[in-house]
Amino acid sequence: MKNTVVTIRQAKEQGEKLTMLTAYDYSMAKLIDEAGINMILVGDSLGMVMLGYEDTLSVTMEDMIHHTRAVARGASDALVVADMPFMSYQTSVYDAVCNAGRLMKEGRAQAVKLEGGREFAEHIRAITKASIPVVAHLGLTPQSLNAFGGFKVQGKSEEAARKLVEDAKAVEKAGAVAVVLECVPAKLAKLITKQLHIPAIGIGAGADCDGQVLVYQDMLAMFGGFKPKFVKQFAQIGTMMKEAFANYREEVAAGTFPAAEHTFKIEDEVIEKLY
Repeated sequence: MKNTVVTIRQAKEQGEKLTMLTAYDYSMAKLIDEAGINMILVGDSLGMVMLGYEDTLSVTMEDMIHHTRAVARGASDALVVADMPFMSYQTSVYDAVCNAGRLMKEGRAQAVKLEGGREFAEHIRAITKASIPVVAHLGLTPQSLNAFGGFKVQGKSEEAARKLVEDAKAVEKAGAVAVVLECVPAKLAKLITKQLHIPAIGIGAGADCDGQVLVYQDMLAMFGGFKPKFVKQFAQIGTMMKEAFANYREEVAAGTFPAAEHTFKIEDEVIEKLY
């Protein structure tokens, strides 16, 4: 069944857990979609995991549109959510609506995601009025890396925790269809989840959220020794890939690949006429 903003809301109402994974290209989106994942996030994390940047700040609208369009072609049932990159919405409400529209029209996304709470409620409201579903993102918001002074757990003090609760309520009131809670203490995330009518999707926010999201390269162990605390590696695909690449190199060097079964035949008499 096709996942939509309606079905994910119904999942929360019925107590069914939601799943979300990142994807940045057609082939990975197709695999994730066929596995029955509810939502695919085309995250601005592509700046780090696909383009090799140190953070997400250098990702452009053109990057996001390009990758979202590829993912949309591969996703039949999953709801495709595209990140709004840094400075694509912070500058004005007008810019926010225009750039959200580009992700939908050119990128073929089915929802957009933006970081921030009450300070962006007006932006969320305007985008929603343009018939574009918005997923909010609270807690550790990577685009605010420099303001936070690094990747740190958010909401640990009473003041910070209260702000997260109020931000969550504000983005819901503004029209957000879901909210991502990143690197938020589990008990606080549970409290927020219970107080919202929209799904709360956690990443480093405990098991009591309505669903979970992970970067697929993290959960497949494709980054060597790098493993965030909140990540479970469901398979060692990175190791398997390196072994496969090494085996390929060795067989080519030894002349064992390609073997006879990998080649095409031609009659000897044809070859003889060429000499």
